[in-house]
Amino acid sequence: MYKFIRFFLFFFPPEFIHHFSFKSIRLFFKLPFVYSVFKNKNNDPELEVNIAGLKFPNPVGLAAGFDKDAKLIEELSALGFGSIEIGTVTPKGQPGNAQPRLFRLKPDNGLINRMGFNNQGVDAAVERLKKVKDKSIVIGGNIGKNKVTPNEQAEEDYLICFEKLYDHVDYFTVNVSSPNTPNLRALQDKAPLTRLLQLLQDKNRQKVQPKPIFLKIAPDLTNEQLDDIIEIVQTTKIDGVIATNTTISREGLKTSNEKIKSIGNGGLSGRPLTNRATQVISYLYEKSGKQLKIIGVGGIHSAQDAIEKLEAGACMVQLYTGFVYEGPGLIAKINKAVKNYKKNLKTLA
Repeated sequence: MYKFIRFFLFFFPPEFIHHFSFKSIRLFFKLPFVYSVFKNKNNDPELEVNIAGLKFPNPVGLAAGFDKDAKLIEELSALGFGSIEIGTVTPKGQPGNAQPRLFRLKPDNGLINRMGFNNQGVDAAVERLKKVKDKSIVIGGNIGKNKVTPNEQAEEDYLICFEKLYDHVDYFTVNVSSPNTPNLRALQDKAPLTRLLQLLQDKNRQKVQPKPIFLKIAPDLTNEQLDDIIEIVQTTKIDGVIATNTTISREGLKTSNEKIKSIGNGGLSGRPLTNRATQVISYLYEKSGKQLKIIGVGGIHSAQDAIEKLEAGACMVQLYTGFVYEGPGLIAKINKAVKNYKKNLKTLA
């Protein structure tokens, strides 16, 4: 059914369809009894995942970037997601990069985006989060810096977002890996990243109930840089890593070189990222002595893709581009496969 709907949706520009989908989802869940029928449909005690003291009702989360401004928390949760990660949120609202800035690579089941942290700002997100009635929903806050903020002052932007979101989200994701904000990825270097995460962790520890902090990393890091990530996580004692963000690589694409050149810069997500994201997860997990908590994201378009992420060392997964291409049914398929996967592990044990 969704493939039939997608056929028509893909005739229109992707950013237009993104906003159209938001309005459609909102209207759908305003119909009588719809929310109560869908709510908790994919939740099962056997699917619960505990990470850093936080209980996720199922292991399939919505990655940041889809609901940047926390507009559809309850509706997206009702579609079956075990968690919703908002953002990336910045201290001040910003329009992002010029349009067009979102492109489909249909032969590759991929997307290229150079959105540029377009969002309405942390204060607007907080006001919406205050109105969420269902307090059982696990919400993550993905935080970043404004485009005009120089890297030397980036720490202040992250601290502002951390403080303002603290009472309204369940965990934090520090985004220093988007390729669409100038020089942002320089913050992944060992010294500035250690300093930033330590500042956030120190602030976190001052709270009565510290909240989990995760670091979202790029898939384009070398093994030596991944080794640094493991060391930084161990030094700062943050709770884990989200692997991975979008890639700047264009290797192995089926889409024509002419189209790729016409699109220009941006982060590539979807099926072309499947193997690399899994490789990064596996490397981090093994090199950390199987101790690092990892949320796997990148190129998950099937239940098998999700299982491979778990087998590589991920505790749970997140969707974005796979959700766009495969539809809400993918969530239920992954949860069913994970349940069977866990049963098989118990049998083997």
